[in-house]
Amino acid sequence: VQLQASGGGLVQPGGSLRLSCAGSGITLRDHNVGWFRQAPGKEREAVSCITSSNGNTFYADSVKGRFTISRDSAKNTVYLQMNSLKPEDTAVYYCVADRWRTGEWDLWGQGTLVTVSS
Repeated sequence: VQLQASGGGLVQPGGSLRLSCAGSGITLRDHNVGWFRQAPGKEREAVSCITSSNGNTFYADSVKGRFTISRDSAKNTVYLQMNSLKPEDTAVYYCVADRWRTGEWDLWGQGTLVTVSS
């Protein structure tokens, strides 16, 4: 059982990236799935999540209106569309899942690095 995050890279301020989180051995639509990020020297921050039950979405204030989380059940993948990127969005982004449905983010994927710089 694992999550595979991809899609990070270098982008200029104002640009866009789409991160993908593919599930293996886990059906993502049956679990809450989220994204966290950690910038150098900073604490890990919750960015967004999508619920399993009805697909409700939640966003940190810092990304609201710029990031969109979505789910493609056919591909067993959750996406994070990031627009209007800022240098302060630079971080390693991790996808997470509530594997045991306890309210804990107990399954973590490897990170993907997003660098926003001119």
